[in-house]
Parts: sequence; structure tokens; C-alpha cells
Amino acid sequence: MKTLTMKAFVTSAVLALGTGGAATAAECIAPANPGGGWDFTCRQIGKIMFDIGAVDKPIQVTNMAGAGGGLAYNHVVNERGDDADLIVAASSATSTRLAQNAYAGMTADKVRFVGAIGADPGVIVVAANSPFKSLGDLVDAIKADPGSVAFAGGSAVGGFDHLKPLMILQRAGFTDITKVKYIGVDGGADAITQTVGGFTQAMTGDMSEIVGFLKAGEIRALAVLTDERVPGFEQIPTAKEQGFDVVAVNWRGLYVPKGVSDDTFNMWADRLQKVADSDEWKAAMAANGLAPFTKVGGDFQSYVDGLVAEVNQLSKDIGVIQ
Repeated sequence: MKTLTMKAFVTSAVLALGTGGAATAAECIAPANPGGGWDFTCRQIGKIMFDIGAVDKPIQVTNMAGAGGGLAYNHVVNERGDDADLIVAASSATSTRLAQNAYAGMTADKVRFVGAIGADPGVIVVAANSPFKSLGDLVDAIKADPGSVAFAGGSAVGGFDHLKPLMILQRAGFTDITKVKYIGVDGGADAITQTVGGFTQAMTGDMSEIVGFLKAGEIRALAVLTDERVPGFEQIPTAKEQGFDVVAVNWRGLYVPKGVSDDTFNMWADRLQKVADSDEWKAAMAANGLAPFTKVGGDFQSYVDGLVAEVNQLSKDIGVIQ
């Protein structure tokens, strides 16, 4: 396995996962700090791969935060392009950044997307002591004084987390999106900390990022961005039922370097499918507010390409990019 560069950006932890007889341990890169959605993907999928026997050697989980996932993406493309022992956590945020050319000319075809096996519903949350009791309260405050509300999110400016409140405001008839304040930080946990600490008035992110904070009573979820309420979290109303027709889910999956063999790609796809089919993954989805969403194997790259094109057009429509 090649040595990681930019070690100042990297923290590592050993996880019980493996690579089915490989001479060296495999590695899963989470392109954000511990506690966020990409970190969740590596650790949960990896643990279940080992628990169900899809792999048999412990592998290393590396947190490589930076540039909204761009540091990890460039690292894989430029330094690990044929590493068969490497998997990387990915999500709708990854495709959004690619759609907006946020990875300095990198495109979706520079890697191979293995698949996605769960959809993390988008959420809008505030601190538990916030004066905002509903999504409508929050939207009304922004419409009255756009500068009075700042959002924190785990993606960079213009990323998927940034798009969520803009879509809601667009549906509410608010078009001056340049006045909406957004602070991008590395991971959902950091975004919630900003909001609970009073540095921002709301957090835009995903369900898996807020579960612990929600159970601890530190935050109030104003809306989940799904068609229907999420099983296990029925107390959280959808944006749609509050009059804002927005559905925004964040698929959770993996990509591998472009230069790996078809056999290696299919091996990781098979392992991911085994996780998707397992009772352990179903339990993990229920515990973390994930909805079923399974696209694994050769057709997933086509799905990602289509998603990139769609997000690119949406970003232009709402003025995020030209």
C-alpha cells in the first residue's frame, strides 16, 4: 500500500474490516473529520463487511478532511490510481462538487463508483433553545431579514448541504440567494457544534449526522427532506408537509481508483451488495435514519454521471454557478 502524503491532514484508526485474504490490509478513506457522514460510511459499512464475513482482515480507516472531499479525491486520482486495496466514502455531496467543478478540473470519470446502499435524508436543524419552532418560522425570518440567519453545513460553499436551504427558499418565493449566509465546515458534527454554540442559527445536513445530538436533546429538527417521514424519526415533519416541496437525500456509497481491474471492482461491488442485503445493515439504517437506496455495480457510474449533469443544471438555475 502506498504511503499517504499530507500527513498533517490525516488521522487514522483501525477498524475491524478486511480484504478477504489480501496480503495487506485494505483502507477506507473518509474525506472529512470524524463524526460526519463520510466517516459514518467508512466505519459502518466497513464494520458490517467484517461482521458478516465479506472480508477477513482489519483495515485502516483514514480521515482526510479538506476541500469538501477534494483533497481525498485528488489524492486517489494522482497518487493511488491503481490501488486495489483502497475504497473511499462518497455521497451526493461528492457528485455535487464534481458537478460544480469544485475539484479543480477533476471529473466523475476519474474514479470508479462502486455503488450506494442507503440514502441519508437531508435535514434542517436548530439548537434546542432556538426561537424557530418550524421550518416556516425559519423561512419567514430569512425573508424578513436575510442577514439574520446563517446556516452551517458539512460541505463547502455551493455544495450539497448549501443547496438544501436554497431549494427550500426558492420554493418559498425567495430569489435573492446571494444574501443567504452559509458557512462550510469539515463534517456535520462541526456544523452542529457551530449551531449549538450559537455561531450560526441553523444547520443543514443529513440525518445520520444529527442522531446523537438529537437523542442528547441538544438540537431541534425542523424538517426532514424526504417524501414521507423517516421510520424511527416520525416526530420530524417533512418539508413537503410544511408547504415546501423539496426532497433532498444524500446517497451513501463508495468509489475506488479508476485503474483497478474489473475483477477488483466487481469484488468490492459484491462485498457492498452483501452489506446491503444483511440484517446488520438494515438495523444500522434504522438506527441512523437512513432510507433504503441500493445501486451497486456497473450501472452506478452511469447514475452518478446523470446526477452530476442534473446538479450542474440545478446549480445554474438557482445561481450557485454560472
